Amino acid sequence: MLRDSQPGGHSKSLFLRNKKKQMWLVTAEADRKIDLKRLGESVGAGRIGFASPERLMTHLGVIPGAVSPFGVINDVDGVVRVALDREMLEHEPLNFHPLDNTKTTAIGRADLLRFLEATGHEPLMLEPGQF
Repeated sequence: MLRDSQPGGHSKSLFLRNKKKQMWLVTAEADRKIDLKRLGESVGAGRIGFASPERLMTHLGVIPGAVSPFGVINDVDGVVRVALDREMLEHEPLNFHPLDNTKTTAIGRADLLRFLEATGHEPLMLEPGQF
């Protein structure tokens, strides 16, 4: 597998919403099992599910499969909440799609957190039991 040849942590990102149309970008270790019911309770969203491709394009400017924390650069209204897997941040560097799912780029964990802060998206940190 190509990802095994790249050093650092690998992730998956989910773009989710609830019935109140609140949205979350959740990024976790690639192999993390995620229970949407538990996750919804952990982030204070209640029942959550996957947002539509149209909503994904509107708020993060990407297509399904290209979701990553970098998408919040397009959330100029600040409506997307970000949640990160705390254990994922133990890796250095972190690997994500750069708004294009045919490529991967690496970023240091401190730089990722600075990026999120600069875009107005201070992340909620999640522990493994919250997924």
